[in-house]
Amino acid sequence: MKTVKEVSKITGISIRTLRYYDKIGLLKPTELTKSGYRLYDNKALEKLQEIMFFREMEIPLMDIKKIMDNPGYDKEQALSAQKSFLERKRNRLNGIIELITDVMKGVHTMSFGAFSNEEAEKMVNHTLECMPKEHLDRQVQVYGSKDKYKEHLLSGFANEQAAADLLKWYGSKEKAIGAVMQSTGNNGEIKQEQEENSKIYQQFMAAKKAGNMDMAHSAVEMLAKNYKTMFALDNARNILLDLAKEYMQKGKLAEATDSQFGEGCSEFVAHAIQHYYGA
Repeated sequence: MKTVKEVSKITGISIRTLRYYDKIGLLKPTELTKSGYRLYDNKALEKLQEIMFFREMEIPLMDIKKIMDNPGYDKEQALSAQKSFLERKRNRLNGIIELITDVMKGVHTMSFGAFSNEEAEKMVNHTLECMPKEHLDRQVQVYGSKDKYKEHLLSGFANEQAAADLLKWYGSKEKAIGAVMQSTGNNGEIKQEQEENSKIYQQFMAAKKAGNMDMAHSAVEMLAKNYKTMFALDNARNILLDLAKEYMQKGKLAEATDSQFGEGCSEFVAHAIQHYYGA
């Protein structure tokens, strides 16, 4: 048996709070001494630990009482749900810490000015110059001419959502322009990045088959690193979360990914990204 003072020292919960838990019937002491002192056994301490987990989930005290007083309350199920919630919370904080670290390095100077026509034209012209000939030829076949394909690319900058996504990914329009202008269209580099992407997606599928989230999180980290290289990003969090959102909509990108790497790949990758960043 432990006194209320000892329990307070072990758990860090104040004596006043423990008395209040007793008052509202959330955590009754195991017994009272003749002098009226509260005493708690190991079972009471285990219940207190569960209460502390619920408090980390920011659930109000009276709601915690209702949950734990419910005849159908399953301790193991509750702990599993608490663990999952706290993991997502931890991952979300890790993602925020990563962003803050980048801001402290000066890599995310936020600037949301719209792209001018001249800036859009400059980026599109550079993209067309660097684009591998076989890829450009395919697009010319689709759009009818190089000029019409260029118009299509330019229209993307008139799309407010597309422009907003670029700014979100890069942190400023200057960084977005700089990233596009860094592109060389080197076939060797592109092939290497694509091969690395394939290896990462194969790891995702291995993680899916094994039900191994640690392996999936490792794949997310590798994908983030590769995306930073591919798109000259300082931080890949936002672009990966947008990729996950796109996958969850089960459109053409999800279909293409599943076709290449296996049924359910896109959905698993989406969940892995969201879980990793606590989204």
